[in-house]
Amino acid sequence: MAYAQFAYHYDRLMSDMPYPSWMSFLRQCWQQYDVSPQTLVDLGCGTGSLSLPLAQAGLQVTGIDISSDMLAVAQDKSEELRKLSGFAKGGSVQWMEQDMREWLLSAPVDCVISFCDCLNYLTDEADIRLAMEKSYAGLRSGGLFIFDIHAPRQLVGYAESQPFVMDEQDISYIWTCDYDEARMEIEHHLSIFERQNVKGLDLYRKIEETHVQRAYPQEWMVDQLNACGFDILSVSADFTFEPPTQQSERLFFVARRP
Repeated sequence: MAYAQFAYHYDRLMSDMPYPSWMSFLRQCWQQYDVSPQTLVDLGCGTGSLSLPLAQAGLQVTGIDISSDMLAVAQDKSEELRKLSGFAKGGSVQWMEQDMREWLLSAPVDCVISFCDCLNYLTDEADIRLAMEKSYAGLRSGGLFIFDIHAPRQLVGYAESQPFVMDEQDISYIWTCDYDEARMEIEHHLSIFERQNVKGLDLYRKIEETHVQRAYPQEWMVDQLNACGFDILSVSADFTFEPPTQQSERLFFVARRP
């Protein structure tokens, strides 16, 4: 399911997301593998919290997402950024509403990224393969595909730690989870309460969304990348280049199109 009304509160409610850590990991990848990309696709770009800093740094970025609501927020943020400071020389950003299983651009790019566990939202194995194939097709020779996914342990941790609650004066939420161990699949149930003033009365509008994510074994993901034709450069964990362990929460994959 794509983000709908939750999109307009996403940045506020997810303000603790480690965007600087993703940016740092990405720059380390480019340095380690001696690449200097000029064109980049941010697959599952959401509200543009990574696309925009990359455009500010001088890259030509295409942010792709299936949610028109998330892209609407991203567009507003990019327009505000242009008014305040603009982008570095050569930098630009465009937004495209596309499914990551079917995305297509008119020309290949130097790098494709997909962070913030976007691929976990593909709950069918065939859909993961499609997204990888499209990313392979969308890269130039030598281009990098860099992405992360939640490890199975992280989904178990969500199930063990729920419910999650936030209660502030103008907005609150309740987040519960149901975990299917056999499929390594989790269903997130979000109830958001947005305070509104209607004719002098403080009322709350309830927004409900359900999101499903599935974890995949590391070895299976590697096999799929290899089958698509990628060369695997590294598999690591938790914003480092250290090998994953049983306790790893987030797995990072770096692959190159030959």
